[in-house]
Amino acid sequence: MTSPVTRDAAQTPELTLTGASVGKLSESQSIIRLMLSVAAGIIVWLLPLSLDPGVQKVLAISAFMVLSWITHALDHAITGFVGCFVFWASGAAAFPVAFAGFANTTPWFLFGALMIGAMAAKSGLARRLAYTVMRTMGHSYSRLLMGLILSDFLLTFLVPSGIARVVIMASIAVGLCHAFGADRGSNIGRGMFIILTYTATIFDKMIIAGAASITARGIIETQGGVEVLWGHWFLSFLPADLITIFVAWWLTMYFYPPEKKELPEGKRFLTDALREMGPWTAIEKRAAILMGCAIALWMTDAFHHISPPMVGLGIGLLATLPMIGVLDTDDVKRVNYLPIFFVATAIGMGQVLVQSRALNIMTDAMFGWMAPYVHGTFSSTAVLYWTSFLYHIPLGDEVVMLATSLPMLMNFATEQQLDPLVVGMVWTFGAGGKLFVYQSAPLVVGYSYGYFSGRDMFRIGAVLTVVEFLILSLLLVPFYWPLFGL
Repeated sequence: MTSPVTRDAAQTPELTLTGASVGKLSESQSIIRLMLSVAAGIIVWLLPLSLDPGVQKVLAISAFMVLSWITHALDHAITGFVGCFVFWASGAAAFPVAFAGFANTTPWFLFGALMIGAMAAKSGLARRLAYTVMRTMGHSYSRLLMGLILSDFLLTFLVPSGIARVVIMASIAVGLCHAFGADRGSNIGRGMFIILTYTATIFDKMIIAGAASITARGIIETQGGVEVLWGHWFLSFLPADLITIFVAWWLTMYFYPPEKKELPEGKRFLTDALREMGPWTAIEKRAAILMGCAIALWMTDAFHHISPPMVGLGIGLLATLPMIGVLDTDDVKRVNYLPIFFVATAIGMGQVLVQSRALNIMTDAMFGWMAPYVHGTFSSTAVLYWTSFLYHIPLGDEVVMLATSLPMLMNFATEQQLDPLVVGMVWTFGAGGKLFVYQSAPLVVGYSYGYFSGRDMFRIGAVLTVVEFLILSLLLVPFYWPLFGL
């Protein structure tokens, strides 16, 4: 029963918890993109902009970094390191400012989250939870589909990585497709894969989980000057989570009616999978206790005010200790540290922009047009949400999009006397809407299994993007968020 899963999973790209090998640029492509990025920086450096030379230097280096991130000329972390080094070496910023991101809590929050995700994956706890939820839901296609979406949501708490969740849930979906005789062209396979992939990226914005929302939280807190609580964020988006689960399920049933409505083999597949896992192991129990402590502390941070990064990093480090932990030294070595370095260098760039006052110039250029439209509740929400959505299309990578835009947006919110937390939450939520596969790494990983097409992605993405906007503008912002003082 499990061999089809193993065989099919082996055909997908090599995956890690934090990244996927989904195709690399050729050397010539990388060189061309790098040359374009460097050229952009040189042009900004040499243009007669009538700016302070130090400010123009900062803008030029930032232009190189942003364009290199957009085009993937280099790995994001390498680009960040180069940019921060040039800030320092050129005299544009002192070392403590250029590399300030490494003394910020945000990258270490991400590190702790990745450690927790590694713990969930290694112990098998994440997979056991998914199998248990889906078996409880029933064996018809509609119930299994709901179980798949619900499992995806619940795993967000245990596995703070959209990529890792897609890999975990995809292995289950592949097994179900084989058990039901559904191939890659079937509505069953297309429906399962498109929705488990797309919802993984949405839930990452409504819960502080994964690099994008962790990065957003850190920038809102440091640049916006407001406290961002994990539990507050979760409760603020909870109605959207619940509505999204049911809307996503209904849309999938509507767009991809199953060839078989009753799938009796489904329950047996899930039961056999749980039987093969055997009883709870000691490592699963330790992982459950540690992750339970993390979730409990995150949800109650409004009362004890222990910062989410401290909780995440603390639990992540506890997971490496003998006797009580789950991870060994080899597990820690396998964690991909480049996303952590990228977030740190992106925050460093933001600090340089703030210290040099170059951020004010960028804010006026990027967001000055918004000022007349951000005074009413509905118009403010609409402008922020759809601008974020459109801004995400050319930038592609959502972490790059948030890391480069949120510092300017926080500056804009301060200038316009807007609540930085509300503005930042709406902007981050707007980044969850996607039309194209390239806009998120989890989407690329899900697409690589070959069960859905770009057209499927566009259709589901377009409808859910509108639905999420209606939830935000008609329910959350005007009625629900004021209950939390927002």
